[in-house]
Amino acid sequence: MSSPAAEAEQPVEVEEMRKEGVGGGGGDWKFPAFPYEPYSIQVDFMNALYSSLERGGISMFESPTGTGKTLSIICSALQWLVDRKEQQKIKVTVGSDSNGAQSVSNPGSDDEPDWMRNFVNNKENQGEDKKKEKFGVGFGKNSGRRNRESNRDLLSRDDKRGNGESYGEFISKSAEKERSLTMKKCENMQSKEVAVESDDEEFLLEEYESEEGESVSGGRSKRKVGGVSISSSSDEGEVAKGSDNEEEEGLKIYFCSRTHSQLSQFVKELRKTAFADEISAVCLGSRKNFCINEGVLKLTNSTRINERCLELQQKKKNDVSKIKNLGAGRMRRTKAVSGCPMLRKHKLQREFKEQLSQQGALDIEELVNLGISLGTCPYYGARSMVPAADLVVLPYQSLLSKSSRESLGLTLKNNVVIIDEAHNLADSLISMYDAKMTLSQLEDVHCHLEMYLERFFNLLGPGNRRYIQTLMVITRAFLGALNEMNRDNLHTSENGDNLSAGKITIASSMAINDFLFTLNIDNINFVKLQHYLKESNIIHKVCGYGNKMATPRASSTFDDTESCGEDMSTLSNFRAFADMLLSLTNKNTDGRIIVSKAKTTLSGRQGGYIKYVMLTGEKIFSEIADQAHAVILAGGTLQPIEETRERLFPWLSLEMLNFFCCSHIVPPESILPVAVSQGPSGQVLDFSYRTRSSLAMIEELGLLLCNLVSVVPEGIVVFFSSFEYEEQVYNAWKGSGILDRIRKKKCVFREPRKNADVELVLKKYKESINNIAQCNSIDAASQNGALFLAVVGGKVSEGINFSDGMGRCIVMVGMPYPNPSDVELMERVKHIEGLGDGNSISNLSLSGDELYMGDVQAGFNILRSCGHRGKEYYENLCFKAVNQSIGRAIRHADDYAAILLVDKRYVSDPSKRSKPCPTDKLPKWIEDRLVPRTNNYGEVHRLLHQFFKFNKRRGGHKTK
Repeated sequence: MSSPAAEAEQPVEVEEMRKEGVGGGGGDWKFPAFPYEPYSIQVDFMNALYSSLERGGISMFESPTGTGKTLSIICSALQWLVDRKEQQKIKVTVGSDSNGAQSVSNPGSDDEPDWMRNFVNNKENQGEDKKKEKFGVGFGKNSGRRNRESNRDLLSRDDKRGNGESYGEFISKSAEKERSLTMKKCENMQSKEVAVESDDEEFLLEEYESEEGESVSGGRSKRKVGGVSISSSSDEGEVAKGSDNEEEEGLKIYFCSRTHSQLSQFVKELRKTAFADEISAVCLGSRKNFCINEGVLKLTNSTRINERCLELQQKKKNDVSKIKNLGAGRMRRTKAVSGCPMLRKHKLQREFKEQLSQQGALDIEELVNLGISLGTCPYYGARSMVPAADLVVLPYQSLLSKSSRESLGLTLKNNVVIIDEAHNLADSLISMYDAKMTLSQLEDVHCHLEMYLERFFNLLGPGNRRYIQTLMVITRAFLGALNEMNRDNLHTSENGDNLSAGKITIASSMAINDFLFTLNIDNINFVKLQHYLKESNIIHKVCGYGNKMATPRASSTFDDTESCGEDMSTLSNFRAFADMLLSLTNKNTDGRIIVSKAKTTLSGRQGGYIKYVMLTGEKIFSEIADQAHAVILAGGTLQPIEETRERLFPWLSLEMLNFFCCSHIVPPESILPVAVSQGPSGQVLDFSYRTRSSLAMIEELGLLLCNLVSVVPEGIVVFFSSFEYEEQVYNAWKGSGILDRIRKKKCVFREPRKNADVELVLKKYKESINNIAQCNSIDAASQNGALFLAVVGGKVSEGINFSDGMGRCIVMVGMPYPNPSDVELMERVKHIEGLGDGNSISNLSLSGDELYMGDVQAGFNILRSCGHRGKEYYENLCFKAVNQSIGRAIRHADDYAAILLVDKRYVSDPSKRSKPCPTDKLPKWIEDRLVPRTNNYGEVHRLLHQFFKFNKRRGGHKTK
């Protein structure tokens, strides 16, 4: 088999060699890197993907799990990459301009150690005027702006409506306090060095000037050091982002998936092909998965690990690096060495890069082992490989989040983005832009700001004082919202009732404007405030001083876990606060504010939170689609595609969207999907919310399982709608003796709530199937496999493959519709109901108090009030979960499994053929083979017996 590199040696003939025929905008290309003889559907998939990459734009590719989708993506996309690079070389050779991808490096991120910044020369202050807007996510001509009349440059003026008590009073009191400090304050302001104790000097903020007339999104606030104004970007040793003379990168493909295990699996598939040695590939991941510093890893929590790592980048051997005034306005930063022992030796990082270049594609575990063997950080080592890489493999968050892309220095312009497991892309994307502040976090932030202002009030310049006072006004307003215990309705109509009039309910939802007017903080410029947080370094100064005062023995932020009553680090709390402020700069229609009332928890403390919920992913996704040459959405089940289009890229008509769908590779006789409406005793099976908890229904389900364990060999996986319902059923079976009857035939396992425990339970489940004697049960000798009780939406339903004996039968109990009392869910339903109408659906006949008290029936009332869009979205959520769960079984061509859809609602009614059946939303390869109805359970049992007898006889149990 010839390698792609060998073919690329004949550049003039690349197009002729690759394409044998073109028709209807597509083509028939050769993919010599495919390691096996491909199935016809795999050839079709690769041809369609290659054509889409040639065309560019957005495409969707649906290929059932177990059809070799990952390998097809690798061989097609990388073949296109090799061919395109050859075409670029030809154009360069003949003197034409290359149409390759231009990359913009991001060497100046705060999230990088010094050695990474030094890879790019420091072009100080170049291209500053060419910076893009920093604030707000852009889409359309009103990019980055919030349509709110009150959001002006009003940081220091009273409420224009004349009732700005919370803000105006606080500023007046502060001014009175300032005047009472007399002449001593003025003397201290003239000579800070004399006034500040040497131990506290490091926590004092440098003077901050908020320039008059600066634009909301493009102005530059400056700090003064030694009388010389410097920009904060250069203060951190950064080069100007977006400068003209940046390092040029080559054409790249970014492949992202949801979990780190899926990324590792992708790398393993890549190594099966010739591309593993022909292209440069790097796998990125989280610090938690990459870190080899034992002192950091012991923190276990991902957020704390990230913060500790970043703190070590700032904490140098000689404390912090200093800026020296060399005279004549010249500034120089002294060298500093990273505080992390894994980054102190730059030679080891260079050796890591060399080793990685020689060894080719490595997965996360192998990168970590390489870092351990060399004694250097694999996280930053892998990141340093990105500029030279042809293929970058990374998790969802790193690619889809704008801040993460900027931090990693990822450039999408003219490159290719492939998003795998894209069935829930819209919800996954918008959830990355949610922001949440709990009551205890707010108390902690307010406590630290108050303590800091009290200590340094007479030493701070007017700019810093004004901003810190404004931050305290906001935290006080947020706390007031959460501590208001009157449960009257909050009216957010045009009369603008504030907290002293209307009262917040247990959980209320409102638009951004209503929220700000209600709390009387609508006169604050949150864009400018966010700029201050980013430029002034106030968060680290306040946290550092607070930690020092809270506990002298604390050596870092992470030792102070109880400061001001917060159970997370203060730095985490401030970052959550900054995220919340940033969310308030979004357009009023982009999301909703959820205020969950303060309630006493089991520990006796007051709970409650304020959360911003993003509702639209259109402008977020447009940033990716507008920059990239092509965006590919791939998955096992992507239909219905209309919903995804409307929520992410409505500007692209359905007719213009390139959608590819293929059937499964398994023969029809290898799958038996059956809609089961009756149990063994004749009881109609109805697991809707009203009837699922009845003892009769739970017992009938138990009898069904008692029959299944006698006819189904090896493993059975049963999916429930929630952990709570699974526990209710399990306890009922345990009390009635049904569980003991099941255990006589199969060992029973349950999915644990903690993801960390899932792998161990699955290992025992697999062992019990392979070796029954290892299972400690009532009668292991008579057992013929195992039964696994799983939960829809859990880790088992999303990323675990139950191939061969691990999943001979999948049982879906009921229809796993999401909880209709979920405030965020109902807000999404209402938003989607209004898509394309230009109007909100405020006319839904439901009071906020009725819904947000947690009344499930009230949620159903909203759904009944919705038209087609809202109901369709709610139903799609259910069937996406069903399709993901039942798709865990069939994993290759020789596999076989039965799928039982246990609920009368799955059964089609011949008398209502004009109405769509819920099973129409099943994957095509399952729907085509579905037994839509049976007269009784006896027929189901007979079908199962014949199915397993046939597949055992034909040798289907022999797998590859």
